[in-house]
Amino acid sequence: MKTEPEFDSLVPAQSFDRRSFIVTSLGAGFALATQPVMAQTAIKTDETGIVAGEIKVPVKDGEMVAYRAVPGGMEKPPVVLLVSEIFGAHEYIRDVCRRLAKLGYCAIAPELFARQGDPRQISAIPEILEKITNKTPDAQVLSDLDACVAWAASKGADTKRLAITGFCWGGRIAWLYSAHNPALKASVAWYGRLVGMASPMTPKHPTELVGELKAPVLGLYGGLDSGIPLETVEAMEKALQHGSPAAKASEIHVYDNAPHAFHADYRPSYRKEDAEDGWRKMLAWFRKNGV
Repeated sequence: MKTEPEFDSLVPAQSFDRRSFIVTSLGAGFALATQPVMAQTAIKTDETGIVAGEIKVPVKDGEMVAYRAVPGGMEKPPVVLLVSEIFGAHEYIRDVCRRLAKLGYCAIAPELFARQGDPRQISAIPEILEKITNKTPDAQVLSDLDACVAWAASKGADTKRLAITGFCWGGRIAWLYSAHNPALKASVAWYGRLVGMASPMTPKHPTELVGELKAPVLGLYGGLDSGIPLETVEAMEKALQHGSPAAKASEIHVYDNAPHAFHADYRPSYRKEDAEDGWRKMLAWFRKNGV
């Protein structure tokens, strides 16, 4: 995949109101609310053989900062959209992008909270939820993800082979995006919330969208997740059987002894064996569905 300077001329010049974006750079390190980081388990992926760093994605109202990692010198790599937890595109998410790039994917992690604020600089999770997450509209998020796909296409990536994956808040978005984009081939939702109250920001939740799924979803959940009751996971499994063809092709796997965020290698919730198994299942799901 070729890098930006060779392709910038292909992107139409646009006039943006950058005042609407609070976050214009990703900074470095892990989100404050996740400290202290579990250094003994946190995975560190280098940039050997890949091109990685910040990009600016043209969106409807300006430019959105994102992190992307691509294999060096590879023509038309498939695309994986990576959606963060409530902490934004911090170091863990960027590392996952690099892991995917090492496997041949163009991985893009947008800072989807850029208009609402910077969750990486807030130390209390309730404050992140109140000030940022709960004020980020689903419609805006889905539009921003579409913009990332357009950006990837403009840079020579193969958006006909398009997948999405996300963690926690991003896991829910992975379900929603599967109902949104007919070009999507595969979706993997890591412990994403399945039910909730309707609101102007979140009008529908995954259990309500099974009839609209356009790409099959692999759901990866923890049996000990106190925030996502098993009855909601079981209800989703039943609902999928009566949904769209993509819903009927979807699968859910529950790791009985895993808590929430069991893939988050930088947190005490990390469960190495389950995380590695889920990663293998994710890659197999991508391959099975042509990504």
